[in-house]
Formats: sequence, C-alpha cells, structure tokens
Amino acid sequence: MSDETKHKSGSPWRNFYGRIHGKTLNKAQKVYLAEDLPRVSPGPVSWEENPERTKLDMEKRFHGKPVWLEVGFGGGEHLVHMAQLYPDVEIIGCEPYVNGVAMCLSRMRREGGVDNIAIHAGDVRDLFDVLPDASIEKAFLNYPDPWPKARHHRRRFVTPEHLGPLHRVLKAGSEFRVATDIPDYVRQTMEEVPKAGFEWLGAHPEDWDTPPHDWLSTRYEQKALREGRTPHYMSFRRI
Repeated sequence: MSDETKHKSGSPWRNFYGRIHGKTLNKAQKVYLAEDLPRVSPGPVSWEENPERTKLDMEKRFHGKPVWLEVGFGGGEHLVHMAQLYPDVEIIGCEPYVNGVAMCLSRMRREGGVDNIAIHAGDVRDLFDVLPDASIEKAFLNYPDPWPKARHHRRRFVTPEHLGPLHRVLKAGSEFRVATDIPDYVRQTMEEVPKAGFEWLGAHPEDWDTPPHDWLSTRYEQKALREGRTPHYMSFRRI
C-alpha cells in the first residue's frame, strides 16, 4: 500500500459515508463520553492505539465469557436490552455516530448495573482488524443505513467488504441477525449474506415478518411502523 493511500496514523484509507456528529452534545453527554467511554472500551482498536493491529486479548478483556457484537447500535436501546437480558454474555457495540454513543452511555447510567457492554465508537472495519478469528458468538445488524440510491448500494453493510470479515470473526454455527424496513435491503441481504458463507434459518418469506423471541421494538422501528413501513427480520447461521 502506498503512502498516498494511508492516513498519517498509518491506517489504510477507508471511505466512511455515514454521519459522525449530529446536534451539539449537552454538558452531561460530554461528561459521559469523557468518563465512561474509556472505561467500556473493548481494548486498543484505533490505529493510533494499535498501529501494529495486534489482536485483542479476548480472554483477558471478557473473562472467558461468550462475546456478541452489535453493528451500528444507534441510541443503544437494543444493545442495553440484550445486555440486561443476557448478563452472562459480553456484548461489543460498534457505533461511529458520536451522538448515538452518548445516548447509549446515558442509557447505561440511567438503567444502572449494565456492566457487560463494551463500546467501540468508530468504524466496525477497524474493530474487525483486531478481533481474533472465531471470537464472536452472535452478531446483530438492526436497521442499518439503507443507502436507498442504487449507486450507493455498495456502501451498505451487506457487501463483501464487511461480510467477509464478519464471517471470519464469527464462530462456526453462530447466528447473524438482520432487521430492516427497506425491501431492497432485504433483497441485497438475501443475495449477499449466503454468498459470504451464511445459511438462512428461515423456511418461507413469511418468516421475515416474525421478530426473534427476545426482540425489542426500538423507537426507530415504531417510527417506521407509523410511517407505513414493514419491518423484516432475517436470521442466518455462519457456516
């Protein structure tokens, strides 16, 4: 890789198209980011912290517990819900949108006792770099950015750039769940995820209408329902 395709930090040049910042954070949110975010870090993920891209010591960080991953957790509703529902599991949440990270940290403080969440506030591709092979036992992708224009479909998560690394870090037999209210995202998911080494766990298209038994309907989903969009839920097994 030439120097022209690297950042000053040494990281590869990766186009990132989503939002990183939104409205100005309030004083409390800034405190949460300053005080809580370093405490819940999964370990040295960024290129500044880990330029050699050394794999995370999962045993040391997560004490031998099963580790799950949620990609793009938004405001953290589902992430916190799952952490509370499964206290014996550690869950890494990955979210580059700073306002969403602040909302999640606020939720964790408000709920109290949620100590099995780790947060990477950045690009999931950087996290994939340092996760060991077969180190994740379940993954979630809930209402990802739809990138509705055809020319932007390559930016979606359900592309080889993301699905290949996800397949690598998931243990064989692990579940990968996808929820979306965008029909074309369903199409691309059903085309690309099996090609990446996953088996769809459904039997009929109607299975898309049934949420998992432990699903939490988030504010985003409720908004989609009010606006007449239909949620779809797809579960896959990593082969």
